[in-house]
Amino acid sequence: MIRIGAKIAALAITGFLATACTVQPLYAPSGPASTVQNAALASIYVKPADDRVGQQVRNALIFLLNGGSGQPANPAYELDLKVSRSNRGTLVIQTPTDGEPTASTVTVTTNYTLTDTVDETKISARRASASASYDVSGQEFANARAERDAENRAARDVAERIRALLAADLARAGRQ
Repeated sequence: MIRIGAKIAALAITGFLATACTVQPLYAPSGPASTVQNAALASIYVKPADDRVGQQVRNALIFLLNGGSGQPANPAYELDLKVSRSNRGTLVIQTPTDGEPTASTVTVTTNYTLTDTVDETKISARRASASASYDVSGQEFANARAERDAENRAARDVAERIRALLAADLARAGRQ
């Protein structure tokens, strides 16, 4: 019986120490600090993109920053995205007739610059990338659609990475 009591006490102490920890998620869903952080992220204007993949990254990022409410009316920050994509065959199954790839990988790379709209100071400039694979078949339309879906998946993934980097950049710059 004493062993069970000691285990319960140890578990309670561990739980108490874990709640007293000062480590917190970068963008936690509750508390006054997260409200300020979310307000800072929601005040970022994302400049228009040049191509379809860039537009996918931009749309996903606007949704992640503002929760689906669109661009801010009076932005405190401006985000400039430079998006590029590459496609390469990753798996080739050799057959007697051809050596065509049977799987490919799309990589979306984004260079971004975050600037303050008031004094035009550059807060951060970083690079983020994400990859997505897709199967290659003998049908041309299926290949085009699979490649586009992979681009969309990679664009959403890179947007999530950029959101996390922006939150860290704003926190580091003391602009929460």
